[in-house]
Amino acid sequence: MTTIIGYSLPVLITGVIVFFIIKMFLDREAVNRQSEIDLESRKQILPVRLQAYERIILFLERISPENLILRVSKPGMSAFKLQTELIGTIRLEFEHNLSQQLYISSTGWDLVKTAKEDLIRTINTAASQLGQDADSAQLAGKIFEMTGNKKNNQINIALEHLKDEVRKLF
Repeated sequence: MTTIIGYSLPVLITGVIVFFIIKMFLDREAVNRQSEIDLESRKQILPVRLQAYERIILFLERISPENLILRVSKPGMSAFKLQTELIGTIRLEFEHNLSQQLYISSTGWDLVKTAKEDLIRTINTAASQLGQDADSAQLAGKIFEMTGNKKNNQINIALEHLKDEVRKLF
């Protein structure tokens, strides 16, 4: 009986040691494979994320009052027509970029939405302060006056935040 135990014990100990060595090797291989998959995934997603940031930054630049009004305003437009065109353009461009929220942070997306909503609110407030017979130049001037007086412009806040996010990607 002692000889059986004497022979079995080293075999059992050797078996346990081999088991743990193989388990450690397989665990390390699984971690290495997962790291390779993660790296490949990042290589593929990074260009898409950068493109999303570029599109959202372009959206914010396009809806900045100075760019938006210059692009949308036409000679002889009424203030009401300009107001309608500005808001329609903002909403259309925003809807065109909705899918980009998949690739930027929730905070960044919230700031983009806040900037859009703040600009629409500013346009509507400016229009409400003008008379019925106001023209587009008066509305544009009022919008510039209101956005120029804002200490913390929501579009600039969103732009800076998104640029910071992009810098952190590298």
